[in-house]
Amino acid sequence: MSIQIGHIKTRNKVFLAPMSGVTDLPFRQMANVHGAGLVVSEMIASKELARIRTDMVQKARKDDVSPFVIQLAGREAKWMAEGARVAQGLGCDAIDINMGCPARQVTGSLSGSALMRNLDHAVSLIEATVEASDVPVTVKMRLGWDDSTINAPELALRAENAGVAMITVHGRTRCQFYKGKADWAAIAAVKSQVSVPVIANGDGQNVQDIRQMLEMSKADGVMIGRGAYGRPWVIGEMAAQLEDGANAETVPVERQIQLAIEHYEMMLSFYGVVVGMRNARKHLGWLVQRLGEQKVLDENGMAKWRGLVMRQDQPAGVVELLEELSKYAGQQAMCRKAECAA
Repeated sequence: MSIQIGHIKTRNKVFLAPMSGVTDLPFRQMANVHGAGLVVSEMIASKELARIRTDMVQKARKDDVSPFVIQLAGREAKWMAEGARVAQGLGCDAIDINMGCPARQVTGSLSGSALMRNLDHAVSLIEATVEASDVPVTVKMRLGWDDSTINAPELALRAENAGVAMITVHGRTRCQFYKGKADWAAIAAVKSQVSVPVIANGDGQNVQDIRQMLEMSKADGVMIGRGAYGRPWVIGEMAAQLEDGANAETVPVERQIQLAIEHYEMMLSFYGVVVGMRNARKHLGWLVQRLGEQKVLDENGMAKWRGLVMRQDQPAGVVELLEELSKYAGQQAMCRKAECAA
């Protein structure tokens, strides 16, 4: 189940994707302790990390997470190299180069997926990062800029020749953003061009998706991004289900909410109460949405609990509400089982 990335051996083949504003240290710690094969930081600006800007160093903290990858974004070889040196000093196990972010503020500065419009320049950044790094360097990309420029296979081959140890491909073009369905089969063209591990990314929500992603893409592993919203522990759960099949356990609803409380308290500890409560709201909103997807809450129930949690302005009050939600969810689960038995 593990994947070799340079000298690193991952725990399994299901990884946590880098997501700005989401995969902060508390999220990474939760994913790591619950069995993610590999975790990646939020996207970090190489130039600002090289200048030791406090917030960028905070984003790049490793603590007890392993194996841990720091993802760097940038458009200048000098700063990619300097950022890589600082990242290594912070203890990362590998460095990922962002060539896939579709956000306008990133592509507008000629970083992220905009680099796929000039492969010579993209490769120069890869070469500078590899030269500056004693740890493996990986690249995350999209299929191309748009449907008329599907150049991921070419970039992947050139990246491997420049020394990259793993390639992740999101199965959409930049111009698709997150619309439509990720094209997992298109990733197979990248896999056919390189010998380093290839990781498929885009739209993985459950183990059934993962199995289909692996089959269609021919990839060595998968990277889960939005599928982990509201449930950082699910990466390890999916990995166990992939390996053990029907023998793997699904986290019960009550346990999911208890884990959400742990995550909430970790965020308060990491950020402080005011910032932590603000940053945690989106995660709590996603949690409620997941309970709707699991049929624990209907539309009215989702609106009710989301409103209660979002309006609460005291940490103890939020935890109390989540404890109440856990009890309610448990009762609903018992009712559903009774209905099924009948």
